[in-house]
Amino acid sequence: MPKETTESRSQLIPVLREGLSVIQMILFKEIRQGLACKYPSREPAFLSMLAGAVTNELFGSPNPEEKFVRFRQGNRGIIEQELLGIQTEKPELRAPLTDALRVQALCDSQEGIDEDTVALIRADELGILIRDRDIPLPSTFMTMVRDLGKQHNLIIPPVQISTEQDRQMLH
Repeated sequence: MPKETTESRSQLIPVLREGLSVIQMILFKEIRQGLACKYPSREPAFLSMLAGAVTNELFGSPNPEEKFVRFRQGNRGIIEQELLGIQTEKPELRAPLTDALRVQALCDSQEGIDEDTVALIRADELGILIRDRDIPLPSTFMTMVRDLGKQHNLIIPPVQISTEQDRQMLH
């Protein structure tokens, strides 16, 4: 692979990962807000831990810290219930989540992370993944991320993504 292509991709991956983080934060905020309505008597710390566990579970990145592992084990049922509810309770997030999970799989592939498509398969099983949605170009994904970030008061600076970088990421 030519040096320029490798450098372009290596510069693009952190930008896309930052976009993924924004989508994860949006999901976390939306889930936490929904949980506060469903469980008004629960402590805010519990609701935040639960929202974090659901978000991490969807993206295939459970927190390995002992207290989070114990929380996840102790609340497995409610985490599953919340994951299953995303498709009906947050249908407006299905498209951004689909794009984010696909971009995550592309980034993992580019970085040689052998996670395959476990998170994509899981999202599909949960009814969250939109199968016939095109894989977004990096520029399209980042534009969506910026728009959603702005709507949710999560600001990220614009990053210029060249047409060449768009094409390279998908090959």
